[in-house]
Amino acid sequence: MPPTVLIRLDGLVAGYTGPVVGPVSVSVQAGEVLGLGGSNGAGKSTLLRALTGTARVFDGRIERRPHLSIVHHQQRPERPPELPLMGREVLSLLGAESDPPALIRPLLDRPIARMSGGQYQFLQAFACLNSGADLVLLDEPTNNLDGDAIEVLGQLISALPSHRAVILVSHEQAFLEAHCHRRLDVQPWMA
Repeated sequence: MPPTVLIRLDGLVAGYTGPVVGPVSVSVQAGEVLGLGGSNGAGKSTLLRALTGTARVFDGRIERRPHLSIVHHQQRPERPPELPLMGREVLSLLGAESDPPALIRPLLDRPIARMSGGQYQFLQAFACLNSGADLVLLDEPTNNLDGDAIEVLGQLISALPSHRAVILVSHEQAFLEAHCHRRLDVQPWMA
């Protein structure tokens, strides 16, 4: 694999009890933002889960650059039950080590149990983008976000260092077009 390729999928078919998506063949290079499009139920989230090992690979293969680190922002990030975490602690747990934008700062000293769905979504997306992981998987990160937060999220994606990459899933076509270098339309698996 060339040194700039972080991950390569070759004929990947993935799912859970049975195949859901594929075959998919694509390479993601450092410095790239790859957008995943496709209809609801096409398997975009399943494809991301296959990359993290939480969905089953039925066929094909995934090649990762040695020592590749991956962070995954899930479509509906779950709040840890009964843990009185503050926003600042969530960032620390995910290794986010940068000065947060103004929209994040009020969340730093707020318990995650008292955050709205959009606030928690935004905090999680920020933490993933600033985690230092080589490959950032963002699954519908704009869900429940207002226009200001979506704009800041776009700026964070655009400012990602050239040695890292993003795979972005979004139903917001304008967001994909504005922030992705290229796009792959995912198709559901057909027997």
